[in-house]
Amino acid sequence: MKVVILAGGYGTRISEESQFKPKPMIEIGGKPILWHIMKEYSYYGFNDFIICAGYRQHMIKEWFSNYFLRCSDITFDYSGDRNDIIIHHTNIEPWKVTIVDTGYSTMTGGRIKRIEQYVENAPFMITYGDGVCDVDINKLVDFHKSHGKIATLTAVMIEQQKGILDIAENNSVRSFREKSLSDGALINAGYMVVQPEIFNYIEGDDTILEREPLELLANEGQLMSYMHKGFWQCMDNAREKTILENIWDAGMAPWKKWTD
Repeated sequence: MKVVILAGGYGTRISEESQFKPKPMIEIGGKPILWHIMKEYSYYGFNDFIICAGYRQHMIKEWFSNYFLRCSDITFDYSGDRNDIIIHHTNIEPWKVTIVDTGYSTMTGGRIKRIEQYVENAPFMITYGDGVCDVDINKLVDFHKSHGKIATLTAVMIEQQKGILDIAENNSVRSFREKSLSDGALINAGYMVVQPEIFNYIEGDDTILEREPLELLANEGQLMSYMHKGFWQCMDNAREKTILENIWDAGMAPWKKWTD
């Protein structure tokens, strides 16, 4: 099953770095967050990727064009009249990576529509190129296959960011307590599995996947949620990047299930 990664947006809320590179190429622990996401899927045996690129898409292509060199021990032999490259050892993943320029300002649904020819009329997975998760992807796929609907999304609970106030009619504070998980809301964390029929719900470049397509699927009873109670974290801003960096540097990244 192919994995489609939405990696074409600008990332306005983390412009400190995204002004220089695509948001999915911003690094956590010396590797782009895109690499971390791909390693998650690869751990479960999914190694065929389609990357929906856009903003500074050439940088993603160039990074992968040099990936083999980065992961290998190599001798460049220019002695005499030689021009030889000798590969001694490589630690590269068994990935097949298709990078598609889906446009600079194309919406998420439009980006999916543009890669239709590459999924070969088969079920595929979709996720965002700016968040990591420790969801069991094999169980997610099994759940999707079990219900027979067009789409499954992974739902996670996000905590409130502030303390909780109980305010009376006269504006007095009757109680105050710190936030808890029960105060949060379920959101779409990405990590979706869809049937090829999803393309029938996308009109063109201006279609936002999270609007008309998913809303219509929900109205038709064709959208299911896979509840995930574990770790999920997006990287929308510099603060969230720092959170991910600190977790990684401490050797406690829940999404890192692979061994080096």
